[in-house]
Amino acid sequence: MPWYVYILRCGDGSLYTGITDNIPRRLAAHQAGRGAKYTRGRGPLKLVYQEEVSDKPAALRREIEIKRLKRAEKERLIESG
Repeated sequence: MPWYVYILRCGDGSLYTGITDNIPRRLAAHQAGRGAKYTRGRGPLKLVYQEEVSDKPAALRREIEIKRLKRAEKERLIESG
């Protein structure tokens, strides 16, 4: 079963990176205020990047890699993706 690493652009312009095995369900949870604490009150939220990986451990590793990127590097990733 594939997992996904995703990036959301929040209404305040900030970027949130997370993982899930179901993008539509997770995005709906974020938009309903049941997602990550960080995204609550930062709407509207827009999915700007998603990347499929093989399993949850791979998704966690990739999430950490992306979170360590500088803002400009994340923006380039989003543009390329």
